[in-house]
Amino acid sequence: MYKILMTYDSLEGLDKLLVHKDFTIEIHPKPSIEEFKKLIVGCDGLLIRSEVKVDADIIAASDKLKFIGRAGTGVDNVDKIAATKKGIVVANVPGGNTISAAEHTIGLMLSMARNIPQAYQSLKQKKWDRKDFMGTELSGKTLGLIGLGRIGMEVAKRMLAFGMKIIAYDPFANYEIAKHYDIDLIPFEDVLINADYISIHSPLNDSTRGLINAETISKMKDGVRIINCARGPIINEKDLVQAIKSKKVRAAALDVFAKEPPDDWDIITTENVIATPHLAASTEEAQVKIAQEMSEVIIDYFTKGIIRNAVNVPTVDWKTYKEMKPYIDLLSKIGLFQAQVVEGGIKEIKLAYCGNLSNYQTTPLTMAYLQGLLSHILGMNVNFVNALVLAKERGIKITETKERQAADYFSLVKAEIITDRDTNTVSATMFSATMPRFVSINNLGVDIEPSGGMIIITNEDKPGVVGSVGKVLGDSGVNIAGMNLARKSAGGEALTIIEVDDVISKEVVSKLEKIEGVKRVAPVRLEKD
Repeated sequence: MYKILMTYDSLEGLDKLLVHKDFTIEIHPKPSIEEFKKLIVGCDGLLIRSEVKVDADIIAASDKLKFIGRAGTGVDNVDKIAATKKGIVVANVPGGNTISAAEHTIGLMLSMARNIPQAYQSLKQKKWDRKDFMGTELSGKTLGLIGLGRIGMEVAKRMLAFGMKIIAYDPFANYEIAKHYDIDLIPFEDVLINADYISIHSPLNDSTRGLINAETISKMKDGVRIINCARGPIINEKDLVQAIKSKKVRAAALDVFAKEPPDDWDIITTENVIATPHLAASTEEAQVKIAQEMSEVIIDYFTKGIIRNAVNVPTVDWKTYKEMKPYIDLLSKIGLFQAQVVEGGIKEIKLAYCGNLSNYQTTPLTMAYLQGLLSHILGMNVNFVNALVLAKERGIKITETKERQAADYFSLVKAEIITDRDTNTVSATMFSATMPRFVSINNLGVDIEPSGGMIIITNEDKPGVVGSVGKVLGDSGVNIAGMNLARKSAGGEALTIIEVDDVISKEVVSKLEKIEGVKRVAPVRLEKD
């Protein structure tokens, strides 16, 4: 049973997870920090929303945690660096609230343009002051979007129907898609200069924190209106208050704030600011969709080993994952194999993906390789999440290349490890979905199924060496299951690979190393398929 801790109490949409036989759910809404540290012990998974912060101390207090699921889009309330170092997947549901957030943005924009909240409050006080609430049309105005991801794009599509001109800044946006929807992608400063309305749809990171401040506001049009349904800290609230009071900014519509709930309410009480308490994703439909998808993400991760929607590890879609799975397993075995045969500190790893493999996003393959390699070397939990971090911490240089040709194979992977004392290369392929093979070791042709136990012997190619090896193994009660011999030239250096049924003891290795002509002995153990 996998134990999942939930820090909120809405179960709607979680039906699949709740009835699944492999999971038990514990619900503790908004725990204090000290409660949280106690509750997290023994939990395999954590399911949160935006109200709860998962910092480095909480992550350090966990002993079994493998998965943090954010039921929503933003994950700035999770210390992703601490989670990654500990091998914990951090996943979100990026598309579940897209429509809700876009509609809320538009609702705020319309409310601001037409003074709807102010007119409503006046009418509730039995006043009929129509002249005080003169509005403006959106048609013909320029909407500047800071961020053109899912939500920004949905806002743009809808506001085009209002007759607005759409300009946007997003360094990662697709120009062809933007052009198709008649959206002008332009530099950030040009958006500031030309927009009548500016709507923020960027994630919160080092480059966007405080992005809207006194300096950037000074470049905007006089009378600009600003909308923020993304993340509060993107706006410097004190600078925005001053800009509104000076009438540089005509009005603002905010759903998010630097701190929630605020300590300083000045931004909310300022005239010409309309505000909602982080409601953009709060629709019945969005919450159900998010919960349903998160249930499937959690179930897939724990029961199938499939990583979806992760923000701290590369992922692929399910169809591609199924196609790559045999090679993911093969790369893990190559890494485990080389970890047991190389000597010295690893300086560099070179991975070449050849043939059909070159068409794939190969990062999951590299992660699998590092997992197999480092889990043996470090003797700790290494997975797709922390493998690259652990490698970089140890100064290991990793190079990936792609080659269209794969010699005589449909696909081929070449792995080379360079240490301060040694170099080892392995080439491998899949003869079928269930037939992995090592086809070359140190540029010597072999045909090895990477499974079970084997002894890798580097020896002189001369009569009697292999016979002596067989005698030592026989005398030691070690059964030989198969043998593979390879050499570059007669009388030169040879490679003897012996498949064995048993775990080879240090005493047997020592006897083999004493045989005349044997240069090196490396016992290897791989998982059986």
